[in-house]
Amino acid sequence: MLRAIASTANTQKKVTQLVLLRHGQSVWNRDKIFTGWSDVALSPKGEREAEQAAYLLKQAGFTFDLCFSSTLQRARTTSQIVLASMQLNEIPVHESWRLNERHYGALEGMERWQAIKKFGIWPILGCQIKFDAAPPYLASQDPRFPGNQPGYTGINKDELPLGESMQQTLARFQPYWQETIQPEIQQGKRILIVSHKNTLRTLMMLLDHLTPRQVMKLSLATGRPLVYELDQQYNAIQHYYVDHLK
Repeated sequence: MLRAIASTANTQKKVTQLVLLRHGQSVWNRDKIFTGWSDVALSPKGEREAEQAAYLLKQAGFTFDLCFSSTLQRARTTSQIVLASMQLNEIPVHESWRLNERHYGALEGMERWQAIKKFGIWPILGCQIKFDAAPPYLASQDPRFPGNQPGYTGINKDELPLGESMQQTLARFQPYWQETIQPEIQQGKRILIVSHKNTLRTLMMLLDHLTPRQVMKLSLATGRPLVYELDQQYNAIQHYYVDHLK
């Protein structure tokens, strides 16, 4: 799915480059545990992936004026490693819960087979292949609910998820994209977004005008910068991993 999309009609328009970066491998990525909003650290491999991402970006001549990150430490640490390695420690980094990973509800902290044994195969498989299918929800008293965690005390609990489908993840992320990130692009800022697989897939859906079925087939490597070239209407002209740049 990550093939370049070219449009000759856009060749005369101003082109903006936007770089998307999925955080490096986390300890729960490594151990195949549903993670979502659980705030786990990068694995040693994930730290190396962040360093490699910075190297690739420097080699390709990229620099940034602004970085957006989720509030979760695996994204925050990735952005810190990348910016430090690129000597960009002084640029602003805006962190938002709207860039957090899709919330996996009652599946968070569970291994795949453990989750299937508890909830059955379809609730697990369905939320991974269907755009509008949510995982089993948390109870509002569950400590995994962000509304019960100190990091989200300033946010209306009604806005915080008990679990999310991809459709709900898009609805949570899209206002931040339109109201906060797009205006910075319009000002000509060179932007890096460090986030998570499913949240970045919803952004790719917007940029490439993908259908729900198409977005569920997207893959996105950890720690590998993905460059989008956008026209003035924020439509993708093409996209490519930075290590494929010639």
